Amino acid sequence: MDIKRTVLLVIFSLSLLMLWENWTISNGGPSMFAPEVAPINANAPASTKSDASVPQATAVTTAATSGADVPAGPATSTPGEKITITTDLLKAEINTAGAELTRIELLQHKDSADQSRNVVLMESGASRTYVGQSGLIGANAPNHRSMFTVRPGTRSLDAADSLQLVLDAEQDGVKLTKTYTFKRGEYEIGLTHEVTNGSAAAITPSVYVQLVRDASKLEGDSRFYSTFTGPAVYTDAEKFRKVNFEDLDKDKQPPAAQTDKGWIAMVQHYFVSAFLPLDQGTYELFTRKIDDRLYAVGAIIKMGSIAPGSIAKSTGKLYTGPQESAKLEKFAPDFDLVKDYGWLTLIAKPIFWLMEQIQKVLSNWGWTIIVLTILIKLAFFPLSAASYRSMAKMKLVTPKMTAIRERHKGDPQQMNAAMMELYKTEKINPLGGCLPVIVQIPVFIALYWVLLASVEMRHAPWLGWIQDLAAPDPWYILPVIMAVSMFVQTKLNPTPPDPIQAKVMLFMPIAFSVMFFFFPAGLVLYWVVNNLLSIAQQWVITRQAENAK
Repeated sequence: MDIKRTVLLVIFSLSLLMLWENWTISNGGPSMFAPEVAPINANAPASTKSDASVPQATAVTTAATSGADVPAGPATSTPGEKITITTDLLKAEINTAGAELTRIELLQHKDSADQSRNVVLMESGASRTYVGQSGLIGANAPNHRSMFTVRPGTRSLDAADSLQLVLDAEQDGVKLTKTYTFKRGEYEIGLTHEVTNGSAAAITPSVYVQLVRDASKLEGDSRFYSTFTGPAVYTDAEKFRKVNFEDLDKDKQPPAAQTDKGWIAMVQHYFVSAFLPLDQGTYELFTRKIDDRLYAVGAIIKMGSIAPGSIAKSTGKLYTGPQESAKLEKFAPDFDLVKDYGWLTLIAKPIFWLMEQIQKVLSNWGWTIIVLTILIKLAFFPLSAASYRSMAKMKLVTPKMTAIRERHKGDPQQMNAAMMELYKTEKINPLGGCLPVIVQIPVFIALYWVLLASVEMRHAPWLGWIQDLAAPDPWYILPVIMAVSMFVQTKLNPTPPDPIQAKVMLFMPIAFSVMFFFFPAGLVLYWVVNNLLSIAQQWVITRQAENAK
């Protein structure tokens, strides 16, 4: 009846299961745990397939459209002028063909596969599609397939704090003016659509904004753990919801949502793009499949009736950048949920907040992890001490337990009764050794997701050979130290009476260390420091118990 070893075996089995799950996903297989997405709204029209011609615009009905009225496919086939805007954080490219946002380069973040290059978040090319599109529907008016003209102006911030790029297009007397506003120190981009009705009749257009992306994986993504890539929608009623590309392939996209407080996003590991409407009133948020391996998430904002000669305006803002918590919280309500902490967000967020406070003092994320580990160890000290005292007592009575097993090996009931009597006589709680292990499991898993999801750890050095805490240890030194520390811990624990169980316990450090070869160095660093502190605490308590005997 060795509860602690049973718990450790369960943890080991779950760890292997998680590793197999991530390996399966990374190789294109289905997840064993992926939840089913709500069925598609039966009243929503099917997604429009891509084609080269500009479609005839249709009116937006009051029913959920799932973005079906938004023009599908690329911008006009006529090549446009590529306008490059440079700020201190971004290099953005807008094409006059459709006034599309076709490229975003992040100047403060290096590419994982080639650190001589910057991260390119958005891109439009033969091998990759990830763009921001917008235009009008509900009138024969300009959309992302129209040709725009660009007004003259500055293209780089230089000494200024902000700049604007203004583009115009006109069709059948309806003029659309798009204004992109860039600011120093911001990943936010203002986006305004101004409609001038120069026709002879009133119009009732709607503005659409959509983020379009293919399903390709990025260079440098790990094959040993899986992170979410795909659309996300937030509404005040249903809160945050991710949508898998695979579900869109199966027509399992959720119904279009009507809301007055919400945003849409396209999420990938460490980075995100998003759009937040700033207009008052209700708007529609949708996800859809555009074409083979091409998907969209977007918003449709009704502008109301615009009389001849009148002007109406719709405002919003884009975010295109890293998942830095402070910037995410500033952009929109609950936008920090795109930083995927899994199902332990309630634990992970306070852990990351504490890490941020420590890092402000130490200015090194590696030392921050070590200090955090010490603080967690101190917080669990009373539980750990009780556990180690219980284990020390168990170790001292191991010979008696072995004798009982030998004496009653043919009678399990008598053996268990004798064991319980021994525990009672020696005042040992057989559950006392497993409680701290159980309590620390959620903390360990939450910290795993913090280190995996936090862009702040990306390319963050510690010392010597560890120059990226978000990547595996290049020399496998930390996993080896972890294996040695786990072996020492095994020797400090009571020896299992069962020979097979004893061999399994000796094998576990090797299995764990092999698995941790592929985990982020920051996570392994936490586990190594935690093990070393546990060894010191356990050794002291064990010596005290032996001396008191």
